[in-house]
Amino acid sequence: MPIALVFGGSQGARRINQAIMEMIKSESNKNYQMIWATGPKQYDIVKEELENEHKNINHIKNMKIFPYIYNMEEIMNIVDVIVARSGAMTITEIAKVGKPSILVPLPNVSHDHQLYNAKVLQNIDAADIILDNELDGKKLNANIEKIVLDKNRCQKMGEKALTVATDDVENKIYEQVVETIRKQ
Repeated sequence: MPIALVFGGSQGARRINQAIMEMIKSESNKNYQMIWATGPKQYDIVKEELENEHKNINHIKNMKIFPYIYNMEEIMNIVDVIVARSGAMTITEIAKVGKPSILVPLPNVSHDHQLYNAKVLQNIDAADIILDNELDGKKLNANIEKIVLDKNRCQKMGEKALTVATDDVENKIYEQVVETIRKQ
């Protein structure tokens, strides 16, 4: 069964979490499994919301829910599709592991940089974009299924993501920081 990884960055993403909660309530993720990182500050909120629905956070069908994933690159390598915000490092990691993605840019950030980041992958058909204000459980589920249930599309999107991967990005960032400091 295909696997979707969902996360909203180190703090989580309330809007993405709400869409996943809608999916749990409608039991729509029947055709794939999901690994979901809620974000440490939102985990207890999600747990409480599930308890209000008489659901145990550790026993959701086809789903494993965590506050945070410490071995993100390892998990990214085993999943079929990634659903996430579109910060620069996230885009870099997705391209590096060569996975298709569904990106939900964080709105109202400086110059819409997350939208532009997401378009890097969308423009080469490696990602789909769902705008934050258009995100809901039904739309997210449909987009996940559109990718994971079409093995050929899933594979092609992953291959295209690899074409924009940057090797050794951590060292390149470090070198830029050192260079900037030296100039001061």
